[in-house]
Amino acid sequence: MARRPSDPRTAAEQAFKAVTTKPVEGPSEKKAPALPGAKELVSLRIDRDVLDFFQEDGPGWQERINAALRKAAGKA
Repeated sequence: MARRPSDPRTAAEQAFKAVTTKPVEGPSEKKAPALPGAKELVSLRIDRDVLDFFQEDGPGWQERINAALRKAAGKA
């Protein structure tokens, strides 16, 4: 038979803390996309004139921005 803790209040506080404390997470590791060539959804602030330039030719402007960024990064 289990013995009662000598100090019930301390035991209750420890039990409460154990179930309510968020575990400490280690440094986040950058994960590779699940699929090769998968796109990542991001929020990006771009000057209005730059956005207008890419949107001038209509649909596909996001792909055009991506292509320009790939070229600038030396990935194209």
